[in-house]
Amino acid sequence: MNDQELFYLLALQRVEGVGDIVAKKLLTYFGNSEAVFKAKSSQLASIDGIGNVLLKNIKDQSVFAKAEREMQFIATNSITVNTFQDPDYPERLKHCFDSPLVLFSSGNIDLKNQKMISIVGTRQITSYGLEFCRKFIEELAPLNPVIVSGFAYGVDIVAHQLAMENNLQTIGVVAHGLNQIYPKAHKKYVARMEENGGFMTEFWSSSNPDKENFVRRNRIVAGMTEATIVIESAERGGSLITANMANEYNRDVFAVPGRSTDKFSQGCNQLIKTQRANLLTSAADLIYLLNWELPTVSKNEQKAIQKQLFVTLTAEEQTIYNALQKSGKEAIDVLALTCNLPIYRLSSLLLNMELQGVIRPLPGKMFEAV
Repeated sequence: MNDQELFYLLALQRVEGVGDIVAKKLLTYFGNSEAVFKAKSSQLASIDGIGNVLLKNIKDQSVFAKAEREMQFIATNSITVNTFQDPDYPERLKHCFDSPLVLFSSGNIDLKNQKMISIVGTRQITSYGLEFCRKFIEELAPLNPVIVSGFAYGVDIVAHQLAMENNLQTIGVVAHGLNQIYPKAHKKYVARMEENGGFMTEFWSSSNPDKENFVRRNRIVAGMTEATIVIESAERGGSLITANMANEYNRDVFAVPGRSTDKFSQGCNQLIKTQRANLLTSAADLIYLLNWELPTVSKNEQKAIQKQLFVTLTAEEQTIYNALQKSGKEAIDVLALTCNLPIYRLSSLLLNMELQGVIRPLPGKMFEAV
């Protein structure tokens, strides 16, 4: 998109009463944003949803001065701009009816052919949530997913930090313009995040972190990823809004269970109880349900790893390995019965054995010994 097209698109964003849905309707009808402003009133009036008030607002020339100021900010600060029609716009987000018209980003973000998950939760993360998050991201690291969160206190910043520790790309979706950092205490993480990942927002540089912006931000977090993981949440909270949005977008939702007496497990337990989230006990649950493929290794590497690990297999892992050697290949449900193990436990063990090169997955949720 050239500067002139971007200028008119930004101006269209600033027309009072024109949100993302109406703007897309106008662009579909006229082809581009410049044509919207140059269209006759009779043409605009013929479009469903365009009344007299909106017609008057589209003819308001003051939006061009606002667009010009934002163009200057974008150029001065080397901000990347992607519209919903651009190839670099998050692919999954394109399919959300209320996705942002424009996304502004900074850093080194690469979303092409990437596994992406969002991790959300309470701003008052407990030691239980912290430890689960640490183990979960460490287990996922070999699959190199992009970790998306909201750069807020608690679960958000922990997810970003752990992603960086494991050399994973991480993206903070913020509820304000890229001219500021909120909360200011997290400014120390900005430079490192922008080395591998960065920040993304739909808000202009004139936008502040107002309360309503956080709810709007959540739809981007939910819409751009394959799955949303709720680590900890009270009975009410912003992370539950994100989970509900993910469900509405037909995304997978996972929640970490906790004790019924724990305040910050009540939201997660409720999501699981009402079947609005899958129960998450380890990375294996997510990998299994999303049908992610584990990194492949050569046969020589597999054999070398296998020999090295034979002496380190746990009793449960040895039982699984013996069963697979005997049957040749087996479905996970049958394997659970054969080994007398619950599915959630078996999934975790199978993931560990796959990572060690002892077994490999087959189509149809089947496994075989290497």
